[in-house]
Amino acid sequence: MSEPCCYIFTASFCYDLFCTFGATEFSYQFLLTMAADSQVLSDYVRYYLHQHTIQLGQPATVKVAANLVRMVSYNNKNMLQTGLIVGGWDKYEGGKIYGIPLGGTLLEQPFTIGGSGSSYLYGFFDQVWKEGMTQDEAEKLVVKAVSLAIARDGASGGVVRTVTINKDGVSRKFYPGNTLPLWHEELEAKDSLLDSLSATSPEPMVS
Repeated sequence: MSEPCCYIFTASFCYDLFCTFGATEFSYQFLLTMAADSQVLSDYVRYYLHQHTIQLGQPATVKVAANLVRMVSYNNKNMLQTGLIVGGWDKYEGGKIYGIPLGGTLLEQPFTIGGSGSSYLYGFFDQVWKEGMTQDEAEKLVVKAVSLAIARDGASGGVVRTVTINKDGVSRKFYPGNTLPLWHEELEAKDSLLDSLSATSPEPMVS
C-alpha cells in the first residue's frame, strides 16, 4: 500500500508570447494562447518561411507570413484550438498587422486584439483608438489595455511586454507588474503572502 502524495504545481502567467519568424525582415507573431497548438503552428510556419526565403533569395513579407498562418490554421481547423496575431514591417507595404482567429480566417486591420482578456477590451478600443498615434501614445495605450485585461481576466498574466516594429528594426520593452496601474480595487503587488499579512497586522485569534 503506497502512501498518498501531494504535488504542487505553480503555473506562471508571465510567459513571453511573442515569437519571431526569423525568415522575414521584421516580423513577429503573438500567440493568443500558451497551448501546444500555438507553438507547433508557429514552428511549422517558421519552417515554411525559411523554405520560401531560400527559394526567393530574400526575406518573406508580412502578408506572406500571415497567409501561411492562415493556410495551416484553416487546413487543420478541426484539430487546432488557437489563434494568432501576425505583425511586422517590410519594404513593400510598410507596417502591417493581421489577426488569424480560431478557424483560419485572415483579417487585416489597423489594430487587432485577441486572447482571453480581449473580450473585456473591445468597447475600450472602440472609444480610444485613433489613426495617426505616435509611438509613445500607442505604447501607453497597449500598457493601459493589458493592465485592464489583467484586472478582469485571471489568465492575462501580471506583466506587460511590448514589441515595436518599424523600418528601423524591432525594440522590446518590459513592464513589471508593480509598475502597472491598478483598476477596480485591485490589491497592490506583493512579493509574498507574508508581506500581505504583515501589512494588515491582524489581531491574534487567541489572546
